[in-house]
Amino acid sequence: MANVAVVGAQWGDEGKGKIVDWLSNRADVVVRFQGGHNAGHTLVVGENVYKLSLLPSGVVQGKLSVIGNGVVVDPNALLDEIGRVQAQGVKITPDILVLADNACLILPIHRDLDQAREAQAGANKIGTTGRGIGPAYEDKVGRRAIRVADLADPKALDAKMDRLLAHHGALRRGLGLPDADRAALTADLLALAPKILAYARPAWRDLNAVIAEGKRVLFEGAQAAMLDIDHGTYPYVTSSNTVAGQAAAGAGVGPRAVGYVLGIAKAYTTRVGEGPFPTELHDETGALIGKKGAEFGTVTGRPRRCGWFDAVLVRQAVQVSGLDGIALTKLDILDGFKTLKICVGYRLGDKTLDHLPAGVTDQAGVTPIYEEIEGWSESTRGARSWKELPGAAVKYVRRIEELVGAPVALLSTSPDREDTILMRDPFQG
Repeated sequence: MANVAVVGAQWGDEGKGKIVDWLSNRADVVVRFQGGHNAGHTLVVGENVYKLSLLPSGVVQGKLSVIGNGVVVDPNALLDEIGRVQAQGVKITPDILVLADNACLILPIHRDLDQAREAQAGANKIGTTGRGIGPAYEDKVGRRAIRVADLADPKALDAKMDRLLAHHGALRRGLGLPDADRAALTADLLALAPKILAYARPAWRDLNAVIAEGKRVLFEGAQAAMLDIDHGTYPYVTSSNTVAGQAAAGAGVGPRAVGYVLGIAKAYTTRVGEGPFPTELHDETGALIGKKGAEFGTVTGRPRRCGWFDAVLVRQAVQVSGLDGIALTKLDILDGFKTLKICVGYRLGDKTLDHLPAGVTDQAGVTPIYEEIEGWSESTRGARSWKELPGAAVKYVRRIEELVGAPVALLSTSPDREDTILMRDPFQG
């Protein structure tokens, strides 16, 4: 049996929550390996709706759930989320939830910095969630971050706070912010420490042990390939590597342990925040897709920009993440469209491109080359087998497979966990 890594193949919000929930029902362990509480997954299980940001989706089913070292963790946000999910009847204990003791923390000073920078940037803002994720990753690579394990060592915490605030002091003064209250910040962390440390241990050791036992591990990614710090639409990206290669480093396992890589893509394209979006629709069609798809961010509530399926972007994600298969979601949202379009290339001046260029000006300047395909009037919502789909819907899916260079392994036809057509079980490799 293979382990499985799930990553977004567009700009996020592809419906990873449902697919991860569907897969976690077949897994023994679920691990988050990057990102922070800027990511949101919505799980619909029967009559219950769970909105998760930091917690791996396995907690809903009582599976061993690991927050890996590649995640940056806001301790207040984590405790709030645990409380909220427990209030919905989900039991969360240290036997179920493991927090990597070498994960870095997001502090209030990171949130201050994030929001102040965005406000100062004006028209050049990146469109962050303002939750401090980027500045926390900066401190991680700058070797001045506070890590989970530091909460158990007040002396080390005190010394690290000196180094951290020396750096942030200059930044805050440059942005017109008052100096951070060192005493209050330290006191708050020490007060939180017992609650956080209850879940903390060497996550890499636990994961390697369960892999050695032959248990199935699901590596749960956040955001998506086009938001990757290296391979995305830089600088309008997140602050971590979101491609599948990060699953190993962010969880603390070897690359061979990752197994099958499943990319999640919507049957159309959406994006939240700033940045290039070649197939974006600024017309009634785009508005209709957004309305039918309820396209609002799980975390921010911001309306998502909508457009036609971009096969160029997804093909790029297939290659940089090594996707073995695609989970195509929200096919039902396209019901009723007489004609659909798929982007098969870009024009940039007098050039034709088969990829999204790296330069920010070129990214903003490309225009899509479309292929039109027949739509369907029948409903696909709730379909659970291939034969229930209209012929035109089957052709649409098959054409996507051809253009992106990867098979559709799962097809989602509603938010409900069971409304999923399985063509290939990723856990079978």
